[in-house]
Amino acid sequence: MSTLIEKYDNRVLFMDNAVEVHGLVKTYRIKKKHGLLKSSTEIIEALRGVSFRVKYGEVVGLLGPNGAGKTTTIKILATLLLPDSGTARVAGFDVVKEPDKVRRNIGLMLTVEKGFYGKLTGRENLEYFAALYGLNKRKATERINHLIKLLELDKLGADVKLFEEFSLGMKARLSLARALLSDAPILLLDEPTLGLDPPSARRIRELVRELARSEKKAIIYTTHNMFEAEIVCDKIIMINKGQIVAEGTPGELKDKIPKLKILNLMIRGRNNLEALLKNIDLKYEFKIEEGDIFNIKIHSRKPEDILGELLKKLINNGFEIITVKIEEPTLEDVFIYFSEGAQ
Repeated sequence: MSTLIEKYDNRVLFMDNAVEVHGLVKTYRIKKKHGLLKSSTEIIEALRGVSFRVKYGEVVGLLGPNGAGKTTTIKILATLLLPDSGTARVAGFDVVKEPDKVRRNIGLMLTVEKGFYGKLTGRENLEYFAALYGLNKRKATERINHLIKLLELDKLGADVKLFEEFSLGMKARLSLARALLSDAPILLLDEPTLGLDPPSARRIRELVRELARSEKKAIIYTTHNMFEAEIVCDKIIMINKGQIVAEGTPGELKDKIPKLKILNLMIRGRNNLEALLKNIDLKYEFKIEEGDIFNIKIHSRKPEDILGELLKKLINNGFEIITVKIEEPTLEDVFIYFSEGAQ
């Protein structure tokens, strides 16, 4: 049974899910040159049967490394790409058969600079896009005034500064304002805080949470930042190499992996650390922080049981112990666990 969710500009939405994706497949064919005359075609599987749902009032994070398939998914939902197979419905409309209706129901943020005009002020850019969206002058002015204040662009000079003079943080806020111009019920935000300074990133994260909570907007939020995903998203979909490897709330995802803890050590020394660690019958990773300083992470159900013997070995082999910490699993650990299992 469908549920009355919200009313936008006399459009009443009767449905349980804002976005429904079933079995999306997308491949790219790329030509690779071999010398001057020879070339070959490489097939890249960007999406391999991706399925998920997003409800109104929910922020769903697509979490994964660069090239995982996040942006391809967003572009299909925004009708910018056609899937090879599978279906996707946005606000009840099919992205392939009813693209115009889909576009009227989404706000899209792909990159902070794309499509803006450098010789126009922030306000003038928004006025231009409002006209493209078909907003009448009165409504456009009201909406732009609201968004400039909401995103604190008035304090940053959006009325007088040209876009080409904006900082990256200002451009990101203006890009989000453009996505919100039509007051669409569904927002597709592709890495909206990428490269931003901490205050700008924090402001955008706060606004995203508020839009879902107070205005019941459905929001898909792509990121490769584990910390950001945990504080912004109600649900997380982990995607790797075009496949969903896990999904759930941050707490549910952590509960799905074995109850491993992480023994995190920072040490200093110049002896053969890798040879020493090979004698440990546990999963571990280590990296060089700088010069002779190493960071070791060892996964164990009871790290306390191995700590004494490990410290003794390290000290006997000439290593200085800088710090020792025992940590609970993070979303990064969850992602690594499920990604390795999917390969």
